[in-house]
Amino acid sequence: MSTPVSAERWLVVGLGNPGPEYAGNRHNAGFMVLDELAARVGGRFKVHKSRAEVVEGRLAGAPVVLAKPLSYMNLSGGPVKALADFYKVAPERVIVVHDELDIPYGALRAKVGGGDNGHNGLKSITKSLATKDYPRIRFGIGRPPGRMDPAAYVLKDFATAERKDLPFLVDRAADMAESLITAGLEATQNRFHAGDLNPAKPPR
Repeated sequence: MSTPVSAERWLVVGLGNPGPEYAGNRHNAGFMVLDELAARVGGRFKVHKSRAEVVEGRLAGAPVVLAKPLSYMNLSGGPVKALADFYKVAPERVIVVHDELDIPYGALRAKVGGGDNGHNGLKSITKSLATKDYPRIRFGIGRPPGRMDPAAYVLKDFATAERKDLPFLVDRAADMAESLITAGLEATQNRFHAGDLNPAKPPR
């Protein structure tokens, strides 16, 4: 990923499910990070014709569109593609923030491309953009305990013990988005991948 040019617009998308009943779910980590980024931009989300809520502004000196799709998770690709087309943003400048089962809670990872690991939001976006080569910020939520179905686990709220560190992790994930824009992928990985709350070896 080349060093970003600040004059170019970025689209930062947080994944989640709309509605208050889902607001605290692990699956809505992306929405939580986007709320933090909107606060930094000083804007309030407004409904866009692309079936997403958006905030336009500047983040880390670069023009950005912050977006939360109003479709459910497995249909995230339609709004993301519509926004990318409307704002003329190429896939390599579409940053997707999402929850990740295969990374322990307390760890955050930045990457470009790769598979979707069964994440229906990523699957939908990859299909709609016709490429998997877009930046991601992976918010570790860990695997479900015992034999709990992962589909049920992601739709549960963060546990009480997890909520203690949640504001810090949301803030750090927002910092990662800024870093991807200003410094690129490798510098972001070098800066943030060593700072896990949970030292259990998450994948790079």
